[in-house]
Amino acid sequence: MLMGEQLSPENPALPVNLPQAKEIIDILRILEEKTKGNLNEEETNVMRDMLYTLQMKYVELASDSPSST
Repeated sequence: MLMGEQLSPENPALPVNLPQAKEIIDILRILEEKTKGNLNEEETNVMRDMLYTLQMKYVELASDSPSST
């Protein structure tokens, strides 16, 4: 999701776009909050785990970015 992941060896890596990646993460956080209590346990776990993974990847890339000083 805009963080340069290569989905398949046959496809080129996508460019990194941290501002847009942050925006998507923020939207997913809003979605998580808005759906609280309406998801089953499995859906809640998927949402939580996905957000955590995306946030950690974002932090990793942002800290490696030369413009993040």
